[in-house]
Amino acid sequence: MNPRERQSLLAELEADESTRLGACMQCRKCSSGCPIASAAEWLPSQIIQLIRLGEEREVVGSRAIWLCLSCATCTSRCPQGIDLASVMDHLRRRALAERATPAKAPEAIFNDAFLRSVRRHGRVFEMGMMTFFKLRSGAFARDVEKLPLMVRKGKIALTPPRGADARSVRALFERVG
Repeated sequence: MNPRERQSLLAELEADESTRLGACMQCRKCSSGCPIASAAEWLPSQIIQLIRLGEEREVVGSRAIWLCLSCATCTSRCPQGIDLASVMDHLRRRALAERATPAKAPEAIFNDAFLRSVRRHGRVFEMGMMTFFKLRSGAFARDVEKLPLMVRKGKIALTPPRGADARSVRALFERVG
């Protein structure tokens, strides 16, 4: 990878005030609150450092960017105001554009299913999202025994949500690209 390519991801992120990684002090507050830190190969603070070191291919090809829940815990804990949740979104878009993640990777399929559900219904429709995910991933029977209990406890609805402003959400998706 040539040096110009290595700088491009960092330059893209530095262009936005909320994702300027140069401000990171490596205090690791983002990592200490991350709910998926134990499951990912890289902590949020390590991802920032890898980007700053020009290791784009390592970051964009990592599983960590797909495991990120976009819960924004990292963002809320950052004393420098870096929007790490937006950085992760940017990395996922980059991975898809560069085909750095296999299309059949479960994390990429789940991310696609989630975004399609939100775009269509204005918020996530879990049953539809999981049906799409299971059909695309081929994991039909995995966790199926949990479904009746989740429906009974009201954790998963059988019908799409009502009251969500789907048009506004769709317009937002159109604007973002």
